[in-house]
Amino acid sequence: MLIGEYIHTIDTKNRISLPAKFRGEMGKKVIITPGLDQCLFIFTNTEWVKVSKRLSDSDSDLSFLKKDKRSFNRYMFGRAVEVEVDTIGRILIPEFLKERIKLEGSAAIVGVKDRLEVWNDKVWSQYNEKVEKEADQLAEKLGNEGK
Repeated sequence: MLIGEYIHTIDTKNRISLPAKFRGEMGKKVIITPGLDQCLFIFTNTEWVKVSKRLSDSDSDLSFLKKDKRSFNRYMFGRAVEVEVDTIGRILIPEFLKERIKLEGSAAIVGVKDRLEVWNDKVWSQYNEKVEKEADQLAEKLGNEGK
């Protein structure tokens, strides 16, 4: 399970080191895709296959018949990139994804169970402050789901 928060610098070639704690679990290649809430998602190949299956309607995958599914699939898959993890644990973040979340200098890398998220570290800090204030209400709401 991927958990924890790390701040790492981005070098001039758009490379960032994956935290040592995550390297073994992530493998030699990862998938980077636009995420939600102003971040990027990084998946292992195994998790990416699971995400792909969850985004399809069925084994026959007729998700292209539904407008919302088409749009979201284009968002997730159309901008996804497979990148190699180099021998010292760095990945290259493509410029178009770096620009999307305005990465400069350093980034927050956050383990979220089955994926990593990459955030502009300032945006991550602001997001955390907001969620921290709402944590009790969020827990209550989630605790009442399914009742």
